[in-house]
Amino acid sequence: MPLSEEELRLLEQMERALSEEDPKFANTLRGTALRRAQRRQAIAAGAVLAGGIAILMSGVVTEVWLLGVLGFLVMLASASTGLSALRGHPPVVPSSRATRLGRVSLLERAEHRWRRRRGQGW
Repeated sequence: MPLSEEELRLLEQMERALSEEDPKFANTLRGTALRRAQRRQAIAAGAVLAGGIAILMSGVVTEVWLLGVLGFLVMLASASTGLSALRGHPPVVPSSRATRLGRVSLLERAEHRWRRRRGQGW
């Protein structure tokens, strides 16, 4: 059911009043601060990725394989961080915190399903 013109006008007035009263809270509700933080994180990950490429190439040129492996690991970590920031996924949280927040890992879900099936007589 769409809002009437009167309701839309009242909603816009409430949004303006909220923005004037507490702009930080209004930005949080809009999600602009979160998107800005994710964009900064993706840009930083891109810079670290470029550094990882430089380390990798230095290892190849100087024939120090340990330096090449280190560069590859830096590239892998920064690419993972950058992609998760671009996709908008939250960073990985520890298992105990994840269960409190309602997030369950794939292994924990599989274990829960297995126990449920065993209890049902499968």
